[in-house]
Amino acid sequence: MMLTIAAVLSTGIIKETTLFLPYEAAALLLLGFSVLWVLLGWWLGRKTTTIDDHMLAGRNVGLALGTATAMATWVTANTTMVAPQFAYEFGIMGVFGYSLGAVGLILFAPMAERIRAMLPDGCTAGDFMRMRFGHTAWRIFLVFSLVYAMGWLVSLGMAGGILIQALSGIEYRIGMTVILGVCTMYTMLGGLRAVIATDFIQSLIILGGIAFLGYRISTGDMVERAHAALLTERPQLLNLLLPAALMFLFNNLIFGIGEIFHSNVWWSRAFAFRKGVGAKAYLLSGLFWIPVPVVAGYLAFVAPAMAVNVPRADMVGPLAAAHLAGEVGAILIFVIIFAALASSMDSLLAATTDLLVEDVYRRHLKPQATPEERLKASRFMLLGLAFVVWLLCLPDLERMGQILNFAGPFVASMIWPILGGLYWERTNATGVSLSMVAGSVAGLAGYFIVGFYVSALLGAAVSLLVLVAASMAFPGRFELSRGKYDS
Repeated sequence: MMLTIAAVLSTGIIKETTLFLPYEAAALLLLGFSVLWVLLGWWLGRKTTTIDDHMLAGRNVGLALGTATAMATWVTANTTMVAPQFAYEFGIMGVFGYSLGAVGLILFAPMAERIRAMLPDGCTAGDFMRMRFGHTAWRIFLVFSLVYAMGWLVSLGMAGGILIQALSGIEYRIGMTVILGVCTMYTMLGGLRAVIATDFIQSLIILGGIAFLGYRISTGDMVERAHAALLTERPQLLNLLLPAALMFLFNNLIFGIGEIFHSNVWWSRAFAFRKGVGAKAYLLSGLFWIPVPVVAGYLAFVAPAMAVNVPRADMVGPLAAAHLAGEVGAILIFVIIFAALASSMDSLLAATTDLLVEDVYRRHLKPQATPEERLKASRFMLLGLAFVVWLLCLPDLERMGQILNFAGPFVASMIWPILGGLYWERTNATGVSLSMVAGSVAGLAGYFIVGFYVSALLGAAVSLLVLVAASMAFPGRFELSRGKYDS
């Protein structure tokens, strides 16, 4: 989830690092997994011959792979790094608030089936906005979506370099370049099939690692020791009514829902899943995702019991894991973070490229493009997108990290237009356009005047009011009972 990754990026952790792995061991792990992912992408890419194969894996993804790719994509590096940080800062409510990220996946489950029914031949979220609300609302949505996608991509690239250097000493630009380059290569070679296949393996790595850490925490008297240490040293972390934590909880919930509801990452999977799979896959992925931030967050609670010296809150997870499981824990954290970064970056690269190809290249630049031309354009645009992201990841990290929360109002302002378009016949194009713009403006005002922790809430609230008012005053004429669009 992009909202919380800014906390890692704004700390400048590459300036003073605590190494958990020898440089050589980390380099071998990085090389080994990089080769594995690229070879897998090449092998799967041999069967990719059409644009549908490349973008949507032939629209035939089953339940197991569908569940794994959705869960793994939502487990970003900040799930394993920042969930412990928020537990360390906000206590139990920090863990609970972060775990509410699963709500977006669970709520998207019925939406996935409706999306597939309404647009059986759809390719992107932009297709829905264009056909449901016309060109103005579609273009506003497209701009907002691309702003969000670029912010998330840059944050993932930066976080990859930062975290790899913090864990192993591998220089920031090397780590960032390797992760971005590897994800680009296997996504270009194998398309969504490669993304989903690697996500499946990465999800097993993440769940296996989290299960191991959970086992180590639960054995012996660690739980009792952790509780006693918290009562003595940090009793505020047990306070369920901590004001800052409550504000974070609700803002994080809205941001997470907005991220999933509008992003083409999740829409493209709704189109790619086999008929009848979408609802089950998203529901299961949400349920499987919940334990990840809970266990990761609990590492912050055991840190005082082990007398872990925590120089920065964002490093409490790796520090606690290393103390808890020694060298095995250090290796595990490194592998989990690499898998989490790759599973999100590849999905976002693929989904953003799809938007550029279908909604920019095909709809604006070359309407008569053949499927073969679109497939070729997809690969070139993926390379171009990755290069732009790489360039944006090079400047000063602290300043870059501070702008990521700007996406909050944009994301939140798109929740109600999406829901209205899917479920409310009165929703009209003018109301959708106004609600996205007004919600974003209000949220940005809240960001500058109050703080980032209210921006998504304010953006969503204003967007809802504007959409309802406009739709009641000038109701749309669309009949949802027709049920399908032709793309």
